[in-house]
Amino acid sequence: MKTRSKFLTFLVLGLALGVLGGCSDDDDPVNVTTGTKSFTVTIENVAAAADFFASGVFNTPVGASAPAAIGPGGAYEVSFGATPGHKLSFATMMVQSNDLFYAPGADGIALYSGTTPVAGDITNQLMLWDAGSEANEDPGLGMNQAPRQSGPNSGPADGNNTVRLVNDGFTYPAVGSVIQATLTNDGQGLFTLRIENVSTDLTLTPSSGPSVAVPMAPGVFVVHSGGNPLFVSGMPASGGLAALAEDGNPALLGPVLADDTGLGSPLAPGFFAVHTSGKPLYGMGMADMGNGLENLAEDGDPSVLMAALDGTAGLSATGVFNTPLGGAGPGPLLPGSSYQFTFSAKAGDRLSFATMLVQSNDLFFGPGDTGLALFDAGGMPLSGDITAQIMLWDAGTEHNQWPGAGSHQPLRQSGPNTGAADPMATVRVAGNEFPYPAVGSAIRITVTAQ
Repeated sequence: MKTRSKFLTFLVLGLALGVLGGCSDDDDPVNVTTGTKSFTVTIENVAAAADFFASGVFNTPVGASAPAAIGPGGAYEVSFGATPGHKLSFATMMVQSNDLFYAPGADGIALYSGTTPVAGDITNQLMLWDAGSEANEDPGLGMNQAPRQSGPNSGPADGNNTVRLVNDGFTYPAVGSVIQATLTNDGQGLFTLRIENVSTDLTLTPSSGPSVAVPMAPGVFVVHSGGNPLFVSGMPASGGLAALAEDGNPALLGPVLADDTGLGSPLAPGFFAVHTSGKPLYGMGMADMGNGLENLAEDGDPSVLMAALDGTAGLSATGVFNTPLGGAGPGPLLPGSSYQFTFSAKAGDRLSFATMLVQSNDLFFGPGDTGLALFDAGGMPLSGDITAQIMLWDAGTEHNQWPGAGSHQPLRQSGPNTGAADPMATVRVAGNEFPYPAVGSAIRITVTAQ
């Protein structure tokens, strides 16, 4: 409740004014005299609950251009966002084995100590695990191990099919002589994990033959708040972990994690306008017009746009939508809830609107910059699901941070308008520098012509 209360503070004073939820024209369903028609727009937050905050596959060594295993001196790096309470888990195969992998304990590594980000060498929290999916052979010699096997998944099954710390009678090098894992705190909720192969040609000494290095294979990472995201000690491997541990193949486990990874962001109160031409709220490639889009996109406050544009020539209707259906008053739109607004329009009219993706610095959902045509060429009114015509926009007013982790995003910032300026300073469709949600996974918009 404390977090939500803080958020509501940032949806500033205009949201508490019930009059902002209205339109500037009447809402009669049909007016045969003027040729107007009534439209109702429903904006639904369809974000699904997810167990993981971030996840991904690491498969391309630093400095390389294609996926590969890493030998001595090689490294993988991944960056991700996290907030206090989040933990990190990851797994990478010990290639000179049948199904062994390096990973933290099943519960993961805490990324914060209280509110202080963790940084530095975390190798001492890693262990060598046995996936329990394939019978173990002498490390560095087994014919069913990745460097020597005829193909993936070629060895006999393990008699003990549970994930466990390796304990099979063979001799393995110390974890820290093969892998070094380092966390860097990049600031503002962002971390970089570096996984480096520190083995040498003398690290692994098989029971016969010369000593060898220990390659490591592509793997997966996941940022989570619960426990056991990759495996449960004492239980069979699942979700693609066996393929990673036996063959260095994260292609099965990566999508499994991705399917349970999501932002689950609220949406903020928004603004709409009915117009016949122009770009009343924003223009692709243009700087913010200074009418209040910045307030809406950064802090979920549409009242400035309302004050600036209500009654403006060329706009036949304007309004704020700020109260979830069934809600007692203005507030953010949580998953499963909807905003709704109604207006009248006639042939030639278009609809523009915007609502903030709260777990961002200045992103918002809206149609193209010229709005949506409310009637087609034959005079038929727009009706139905129009989500496919909606985009996630970047207002270009504040520097972007990892969604859901940035310290200058509404749920974490000290006050409105606190982030650094966006160096691009233009309105544009949101890029892919961070894992933003697909439009249809976050919002559904339906228009009903009455």
